[in-house]
Amino acid sequence: MDAEPLDAEAAETAQTPPRRRSAADTRARILTAANELFYAQGIRATSADRVIERAGITKVTFYRHFPTKSALVVAYLEQQSQAEQAWITGLRRPGDPAATMRALADGIGEASCSPGFRGCAFLNAAAEFSEAEDPVRVAVDAHRAWMLGLFTEVSAEAGATSPETVGRELMLLRDGGMVAGYLSDPSAVARVLGAAFAAVLPGNRHTVEPAS
Repeated sequence: MDAEPLDAEAAETAQTPPRRRSAADTRARILTAANELFYAQGIRATSADRVIERAGITKVTFYRHFPTKSALVVAYLEQQSQAEQAWITGLRRPGDPAATMRALADGIGEASCSPGFRGCAFLNAAAEFSEAEDPVRVAVDAHRAWMLGLFTEVSAEAGATSPETVGRELMLLRDGGMVAGYLSDPSAVARVLGAAFAAVLPGNRHTVEPAS
């Protein structure tokens, strides 16, 4: 009995070999695995072998993209930085610094209430890598320098006589909000952090209400 002929689509599928994953796809797959593991379980607690297993690749492939674990950690933090910069930039309300900080407080509060929240990836990384010259700390410091610059710009928009000082105060409050969102009641973060931001910005002096 003769086999039934394949239709055109089936014939094309049969003749087409499986598409090989591109280098960019493989790198993204590794970074996705690293992101999940580093943030949830810690950087030092996560071995390269665990990332390799999660990504479903070979060691040869892994080390072709990342010669060392340190290189992977830096790439992970750079990816986190790009995402957070895009997020915070999207919250900016040009000409309305108070609205910008309210939006940031609300965003941090919302993130704090999301499943799997473990605080700030950069503060977490800094706690694990204490040497200032370590490439991981350099990546952390670069992101935090960008963030401080943004807070300084917002402070200048608000008319602060010393934008650098107010910017550092806002940065400190943001850091505290990220820690509180992980260690205490995340549902209170947006309200308390928003009030604290307002208390620091010139012209927006309010009493910070205690968390209920």
